[in-house]
Amino acid sequence: MGRSAEDGRLTAGGDVVSPTVSDRVWTVPNLLSMLRLLGVPLFLWLILVLHADWWALFVLAAAGLSDWLDGKIARAWNQTSRLGTVLDPLADRLYIFAALLGLVVRGIVPWWLMAILVLRDALILGALPILRHFGYGPLPVNFAGKVATLCLLYSFPLLFIAGYASIVTDVARIIGWAFALWGTALYWWAGLLYAVQGLGLIAQTRRDERADHAGGLPAAGDSDSVRGHATDRPDPATPATADGDSGAVTDGSDRPSRPDQGRTGP
Repeated sequence: MGRSAEDGRLTAGGDVVSPTVSDRVWTVPNLLSMLRLLGVPLFLWLILVLHADWWALFVLAAAGLSDWLDGKIARAWNQTSRLGTVLDPLADRLYIFAALLGLVVRGIVPWWLMAILVLRDALILGALPILRHFGYGPLPVNFAGKVATLCLLYSFPLLFIAGYASIVTDVARIIGWAFALWGTALYWWAGLLYAVQGLGLIAQTRRDERADHAGGLPAAGDSDSVRGHATDRPDPATPATADGDSGAVTDGSDRPSRPDQGRTGP
């Protein structure tokens, strides 16, 4: 497994390519992500209090545009940052939760759809302490997870439109539910991929620790041997870039990411 040169995502290649990830806070992509986060309570207020659906859809569309834009800017201007890798996927998940909450409260979608999606994220969050115990941060966003997020975010505006009575809304309902069901299935498929990858990393770490133990104590200057991690293993814990794709957080080596390096959830 390796990362692509453009976004640091794990790919089927064989090498690890580490893009530059800075500790900067005040960058254009980060400001866009912050504005997108501020739009979440505004979206809920418009949907649940004012029932101003069209204004709420405008906020949702603006959030989608800024999600795409901050990723492009981060790569073009070399402004990928650790804070951005946290803010961007956090905003995506909050918008998914907010849109689902609005749809459920308004009686447009059943509660079980929201329960299925929230359960998946709860399981992913529950696995983080286990990964940290073995010296890894959260796993990178995979392609299935990114497609699932896009499908869900496309489905919500269509399902809101479907709440009105007309021929157009009938079409919106069909397409919206197609996106929602495919997005939900892919969301869980991405979670399964995270589980398989996490179990593989844990098994590799245990093999490395047994090998180090069998080979004797490490040299005094070998700080990479403290937890038994092999220094030639690719870093699996890559963060999400500003547009939701994963990027690497490295310090110039190929060691696994430590929890204090800064990282987002998968």
